[in-house]
Amino acid sequence: MESIIQTAYLLASVSFIVAIKMLGSPKTARTGNLLGAAGMFLGIIATLLHREVVRYEWIAAGLAVGTGLGAWMALSVQMTAMPQMVAILNGFGGAASALVAIAEAERILLSTSSEAAYFTLSTIGLSVLIGAVTFSGSFIAFAKLQELITGRPITFPLHHYQSLILLIASIVGTIGYTLGGGTLLLYGLSAAAFLLGLWIALPVGGADMPVIVSFLNSLSGLAAAATGFVLNNYLLIISGTLVGASGLILTQIMSKAMNRSLWSVLFSAVGKSSATGTTQDKNIRSTTAEDVALMLSYAREVVIVPGYGMAVAQAQHAVKKLMDALTVKDVRVRFAIHPVAGRMPGHMNVLLAEADIPYEHLYEMEQINPDFPQVDTVLVIGANDVVNPAARKDTSSPLYGMPILDVDKAKTVIVLKRSMNPGFAGVENELFYQQNTYMLFGDARQSIEAITQALKNM
Repeated sequence: MESIIQTAYLLASVSFIVAIKMLGSPKTARTGNLLGAAGMFLGIIATLLHREVVRYEWIAAGLAVGTGLGAWMALSVQMTAMPQMVAILNGFGGAASALVAIAEAERILLSTSSEAAYFTLSTIGLSVLIGAVTFSGSFIAFAKLQELITGRPITFPLHHYQSLILLIASIVGTIGYTLGGGTLLLYGLSAAAFLLGLWIALPVGGADMPVIVSFLNSLSGLAAAATGFVLNNYLLIISGTLVGASGLILTQIMSKAMNRSLWSVLFSAVGKSSATGTTQDKNIRSTTAEDVALMLSYAREVVIVPGYGMAVAQAQHAVKKLMDALTVKDVRVRFAIHPVAGRMPGHMNVLLAEADIPYEHLYEMEQINPDFPQVDTVLVIGANDVVNPAARKDTSSPLYGMPILDVDKAKTVIVLKRSMNPGFAGVENELFYQQNTYMLFGDARQSIEAITQALKNM
């Protein structure tokens, strides 16, 4: 039986590795997702075959509740709420790792056998530390994304010194437990780590949420890997390491896209103060769907920049119809994708793939930025911070230094928004007041449908 279990673990691990590889391309991502789920199912079945399992009643109840809850969440969640769901799942993963480690610590305490090795105790401490930080930090990220609390940085007096004290206390607690401090110290470590997660996530501004979500995803993997060492479970070690490593790589990519280090994202409270100035002395040029359709029909090339507003309006399918209508008129259509557009990494790619927009039409920021001066018309749908020129020239802006899509250099820019409200970072967008920018106010999906109908009537 042990050979069967380990073989199943090996097959599941291979499926995870192949799945991650397939997730690297939109063409194979769906198959990769199914392969990863199949590997996890195989791992669960193999784990249930362990001889250490003596009663299945509570396990069956947990499986039933977890499966039902997971299926309900997956079927009911809107695409706009997918970042919140990812944050919650990260938190659940961290909490599960910490609870399993605490349970193992209690088992060791009640055991009549010899004392546990320092390595086992250290992995228990690390699992509790990382798991508790992941749990509390993820739920703060969820609350910000769900707008239950403000998306702007939240700090307290001497906040970073408090974070440093909590970090030191967590490290000391882990070392102390490893050296035989007992479970009481472990519970103290849990409390300190829980507060540390809160103190880390609260100062993160809205513009940096994709970075913190991917960072917490990495932490959830590391917590699982540490728990794997606690239980001597190779599948947990391998899968946790894969999640931790891939999440860390993604975090680095996201930080680079923001032109900031992970340290500055976590501890500099970027976005706490927004750019100064009012809109009273600035003029905007509003337009209509019919005028936009006329401008698009005379363009040789149109670049569409999707943002979170497109997700909120669920306008991706309307965008596909607009692309088809423009293609019929021999207008070249491309999509410019900023790495941190939306509320999580790859948010816009997922939405556009859902609408069956060919991946070949999607261009990353580095690919398309040099082309904007030659583009006739740019259609910005709900994007804000990622197209704000203040990031290039306004040193007082919290966005300063962040690479953006250079849409302001195009011949004509049309921005679809509900209102003049700033983006998630709370920063006023200078793009809206440029001479080559036109604003089309209203629901993005309805506006795009009106533009498409006007194009067909021409």
